[in-house]
Amino acid sequence: MNKNLEIFNRDQEIEKLMFTRELKIIKARVSFFDFCQAMSPDFYKKNRLHLKLLCSELENLYYGKTKSKKLIITMPPRHGKSRTLVLFCMWSLGKNFEHRIITCSYNDDLAMDFSRYTRDGINEKKTFPYEIDYSDIFPDIRVSKDNASYGKWALEGQFFNYKGAGVGGSITGKGCSISIVDDPVKDAETAMNENALDKIWRWYTGTFLSRLEEGAIQIVNMTRWANKDIVGRLLDSSDSKEWNLLKMPIKTGDKMLCPELLSQKSYESKKRNMDHSIFQANYYGEPIDLQGCLYKDLKTYSELPKDTEGNFIYDHIINYTDTADEGDCFLCSIDAVVNGKDIYLINAYYTQDGMEITEQKTAEMLNNDNVNIAHIESNNGGKGFARQVIAKLLSLNSQTVVIWFHQSANKIARILSNAFYIMENVYFPVGWRHKWPLFYKAITEYQRQGKNKYNDAPDTLTGLVEKAGLGKARALKMRDIL
Repeated sequence: MNKNLEIFNRDQEIEKLMFTRELKIIKARVSFFDFCQAMSPDFYKKNRLHLKLLCSELENLYYGKTKSKKLIITMPPRHGKSRTLVLFCMWSLGKNFEHRIITCSYNDDLAMDFSRYTRDGINEKKTFPYEIDYSDIFPDIRVSKDNASYGKWALEGQFFNYKGAGVGGSITGKGCSISIVDDPVKDAETAMNENALDKIWRWYTGTFLSRLEEGAIQIVNMTRWANKDIVGRLLDSSDSKEWNLLKMPIKTGDKMLCPELLSQKSYESKKRNMDHSIFQANYYGEPIDLQGCLYKDLKTYSELPKDTEGNFIYDHIINYTDTADEGDCFLCSIDAVVNGKDIYLINAYYTQDGMEITEQKTAEMLNNDNVNIAHIESNNGGKGFARQVIAKLLSLNSQTVVIWFHQSANKIARILSNAFYIMENVYFPVGWRHKWPLFYKAITEYQRQGKNKYNDAPDTLTGLVEKAGLGKARALKMRDIL
């Protein structure tokens, strides 16, 4: 009797295990994270929330549940991003064996590894009967023995499914429904070589993007080495809003991203021993060439301050204009709402156009924004510029008062001394990167140390802050200024 009971219990346990195993297989066909768990249970643990988030983002990308089929990933090294992308390729081919995938890395060796891991993952067989391998989940998917090189291979019944190549390598004649760029910049040395970055960008926008089929999934996964790397240029482009961005710093507050993969102790050791700029690039996604920027954290606003009844509240609206000192300099003119100690930028005009154009456009901007007082530097022709702007404002029946003045204080000293106030009290409109791209670039890339080619935008922003308190001064009439 006891023996029969023992056999019954064992059979029940086996049946339970088989049911659990079959359930995992069924779920893995639908859920990408469940697929990753089935293929690599020791790495894809439920407590590794960053992997669940990454898998969820990729799954939504595949099913079309994101705003687009374009995804940028920036994560610390050794946290599973490339490994997850290999599994994503395997899972995608299992769901549709007609997918064409092209992956590119900074050299052929890395690209070949990516290709080989994907191919071998599909071919791998389980060691023990209770394990789950790829053929259990997608039994109809097999790599063709006649077309299975490291660099290019196909599934049975297909002529091409996967191509791996280094950046700059040939992918001519191959189209893809899934494209993955994985670490296209090798190291900090390459990141600081502008010619190398330009070459990578030309290859990406020329050769690589020409291979995309209509509606293709596009993934760029990389360490943010430089502002002019692929991710930097994509985020600065007119199509930037089409890209989903998944950025995971190694540490948020006191919380490590995944203590099992990098503990607090190891983090502190790396921070002490690594070059600071390289550490920040690898573990926080901060490009090396932007780490010396003066304005580290600029605030944004979605709407101007309102009272309890929904009416806009402010002290006054001011402008500061710095005309171009030399032929290749920029004219910069900024309109802003002043509310107590806070300043809200509402318009920015930043251009190298000649005065015959800028005089009219500046006047129109002042009039359209209902500026109360405009401060125009009179240095190097600024006085003549101010007179012309006043004349054009009169023709527009504008109420804006224009004051010109000579700026004699040291420009660099003024910019540096006001930087903290700007980061604390000046607000830029949400999306100003796209609204004023040249102005955005000039402000966000301005270096605290070293040589800056232009300082017109930071100088004007600084002047705006300095003059913000003058809005309540005696209102001058235009006839007093002319």
